[in-house]
Amino acid sequence: MNRWSLLVSLLVLVSSSLTALAQAPAPAPDPAAPWQPLITDGLRDAAGGRVELAALEGKIVGLYFSAHWCPPCRAFSPKLVEFRNAHQKDFEVVFVSSDRSEEDQFTYMKEVNMPWPVVPYKSQPVQDLKGKYGIRSIPTLIICSPKGKVITSEGRQEVSDAPDACIARWQEKAAELDR
Repeated sequence: MNRWSLLVSLLVLVSSSLTALAQAPAPAPDPAAPWQPLITDGLRDAAGGRVELAALEGKIVGLYFSAHWCPPCRAFSPKLVEFRNAHQKDFEVVFVSSDRSEEDQFTYMKEVNMPWPVVPYKSQPVQDLKGKYGIRSIPTLIICSPKGKVITSEGRQEVSDAPDACIARWQEKAAELDR
């Protein structure tokens, strides 16, 4: 085979490979992608079992910074449980605990019937989330779009003042942010 034949064969091979790549379906987006860099240790349920980050896929996410020892937290948590349960198709909460022990964290989750996952107790992601969102006091509810962009840091106030209106407002803002 001469050089020209070899070159033509190589060009045909490269061309057909590029055509096959162009026709191949794009890989599915990773549903955990927006949360993976922040919640590197995954999530847990109230019994300590693993919850995949994919559980947050397509939902507005409320990062709930709270603790059992905090009276305002204990007063707000039942309202948040009721709100989340009414909107669980579109909204999920992730608990970021400031409890004094893992036992206190799980006791709190069970007492209030928190149906949402928790970031593992005293893990690096807990510290990273508190730092990223500038958490200085609890309870704080940071509302994020499905792609992890902050909608509001006033989630607690909005759920308390206008629970019937805030989910639609958050969805509208999320659609703008996630374009």
